[in-house]
Amino acid sequence: MLQVYFLSIFLNGLLGYLLAFGKDDAGEGWPFKFNSETLWLITGVLSGITGVLKILSPVTGNVPVVGDLVPALANLAGGFILIFEFYRRHSTISSTAADRLGELIEKNRKLTGFICLGAAALHFIFSSVLFL
Repeated sequence: MLQVYFLSIFLNGLLGYLLAFGKDDAGEGWPFKFNSETLWLITGVLSGITGVLKILSPVTGNVPVVGDLVPALANLAGGFILIFEFYRRHSTISSTAADRLGELIEKNRKLTGFICLGAAALHFIFSSVLFL
């Protein structure tokens, strides 16, 4: 479906921007703030749903899972990071596993953002290539 294709490109671009460049000062000079927790949660949930839809129904070819693997995994990873960060901000329960995962995510946050941006750009330019 072309709608899921364009939604995946848009959300990967937005995820990449939010993860690579969006922090406390994001959104200066824009009509709305990019550091809004609601925007982050909605983007994370929509990215997760889009990632699952991309795995189930690729745009190009008849290869079910492999067709759009990179953008689907970028959607799922970026969506997980945004939802996990929302959970950590609003959770009162502390656990060592969540703290370790949070440290790992914080360390690799910019890298994941650039991977999402790259997946969006490559998927937009090379729409019919296998794996993209």
